[in-house]
Amino acid sequence: MKRVAGIFLIAVVAATLTMLVFKQFDKEPEYTLVSNSSDMPVFRTSDRPVSSKGAGINEVDFTIAAEKTIHAVVHVKNVTMSSGPSSIWDYFYGSEVKQRPQVGTGSGVIITPDGYIVTNNHVIAKATELKVTLNDNKSYDAEIIGTDPATDIALIKITTDKSLPYLAFGDSDNTKIGEWVLAVGNPFNLTSTVTAGIVSAKARDLGRRQSFIQTDAAVNPGNSGGALVNTNGDLIGINTAITSQTGSYIGYSFAVPSNIAKKVVEDIMEYGNVQSGILGITTIPVNSAYAAEKGVDDINGVYIDDVEEDSGAYEAGLQTGDVIVGIDDIKVRRFADLTGYISAKRPGDEVLVTVSRSEGLMELPVVLKERQTLEVPVMGLVVKNLNEKDKKLYKTKNGVKITGVPETYRGYGLDGKVIIAVDGEEIKDINDARTKFATISRYGKTSIMLVNEEGERERIIFQ
Repeated sequence: MKRVAGIFLIAVVAATLTMLVFKQFDKEPEYTLVSNSSDMPVFRTSDRPVSSKGAGINEVDFTIAAEKTIHAVVHVKNVTMSSGPSSIWDYFYGSEVKQRPQVGTGSGVIITPDGYIVTNNHVIAKATELKVTLNDNKSYDAEIIGTDPATDIALIKITTDKSLPYLAFGDSDNTKIGEWVLAVGNPFNLTSTVTAGIVSAKARDLGRRQSFIQTDAAVNPGNSGGALVNTNGDLIGINTAITSQTGSYIGYSFAVPSNIAKKVVEDIMEYGNVQSGILGITTIPVNSAYAAEKGVDDINGVYIDDVEEDSGAYEAGLQTGDVIVGIDDIKVRRFADLTGYISAKRPGDEVLVTVSRSEGLMELPVVLKERQTLEVPVMGLVVKNLNEKDKKLYKTKNGVKITGVPETYRGYGLDGKVIIAVDGEEIKDINDARTKFATISRYGKTSIMLVNEEGERERIIFQ
């Protein structure tokens, strides 16, 4: 009995000690905040769980877009003939001029099942022979259907008895900065190559008065003319340029937006040339001294410095000093936003232009017209088509009116007169003027027939 009582007493003491120790360790801990500042901010962090797939790229599936695209992208081989000395000895001893083939390569995108292919103009320029190789390594001869050097877009065609895989043009206006894209090309005449990146900027102006999509997907020279597609496989651009001192990709590449390429291709197929509609305004480069002088070097929009007579802008009531801030549903922050949108339009199309004027914002409908003015090659004169008032005043049905004269020819009294012939060939409009002046030699004589406001004709010979 005494033994049982002893065991019970030991158990009670042990339980008591256990309770005391537990209470000692279960006390609420005390913290002391050490800080050099009494107003230190407090940052709260989220306790949301991280995606099990990781962030960003791991959640994007590029396989569908790649499968849709790779078989519609082709290799383009351009053979041109060059002549000249083939070695340094030819400079000293002379030699017979030899024609030597030079081969250039690029990529292209099939856009119809019967073999129409869009590529870059610089890929096929001066070609004497064109070869296209499909992704299955079958090769075909190609013919040039039409080109547009201004946008660097060309349309070529191959003939085959089978239906080809092709890509339809998407809407590049819906492309967003930060969107994932694939650049697909066939630079090595093996099979199509796919690289991924994001749209890093839109409406980029590379000094060509044109709008480009900028991406960080790797594009090298052989990829020129290839496809830029989104993750759905929609064709949103034609890869065309890189900015690099070495000629190789260094982080950025540029593509002609699909809306512009589509319009150029459709014009070539329907009209044989590109139908360009213009507003009819002149602007000021934002970083120029003239812009700073006018106080428009930091505006958010496009400043109108002048409005061309007889243009759509003139008839709609746009004025010098207006700032274009929107066109249809597109915001205009810089000139490339404006030209990028209008490049996809034709003469006769109507656009709604939003301008900021002293009295506030105004929306003016403008009907785009064909270009009425032109700087002619070689001499650099600025000329315009004649309107009905001009024809009556100068007593002529054909010709072009001189509206701008470079410093070299200021002393000849040319400004305001009408050119009706160059070297004996009649000039009807600015298209004639472009063609005829392009044939002028800088080292020969050029005869220009002019008409003044009294209807009197005079001939001036330049040499």
